[in-house]
Amino acid sequence: MLKVKIVRLNEKALLPVYATTHAAGMDVAACLEEDVVVRPFETALIPAGFAIELPEGYEAQLRPRSGLALRHLISLPNTPATIDADYRGEVKIILINYGQEPFVVHHGDRVAQMVVAKVEKVFFDEVSSLASSSRADGGFGHTGIAGNPESKA
Repeated sequence: MLKVKIVRLNEKALLPVYATTHAAGMDVAACLEEDVVVRPFETALIPAGFAIELPEGYEAQLRPRSGLALRHLISLPNTPATIDADYRGEVKIILINYGQEPFVVHHGDRVAQMVVAKVEKVFFDEVSSLASSSRADGGFGHTGIAGNPESKA
């Protein structure tokens, strides 16, 4: 188990929690003095009321909650949002309302989930060519549509 330091920046802040035993992500709740209305096709920055100190070689990702996405079309436009190991500021969530109705965020509402993951540092080795592969440079739907007899999927 990984230990991560956390500081409550607001006495009303709810710290992230796993909702179930095998959950990959912790629920992150809004820490608000007053309700925030997210109008259709607008964004809002929602404070969480805490800061974390991740160990070197780790990141935290903020992701949408599936229930909010399904029922209200609420998501994170920068998903997954990355919190780097050297960031010490308050965790905040950018919410976007893709729905047709205003969405009200109340203090304590679970608005995102946070997954902490190991990050591998990459060092690039510049070369003049790359090894060939069966995919080559095919991308953006090159395998076709499922159910299409000509599809490679």
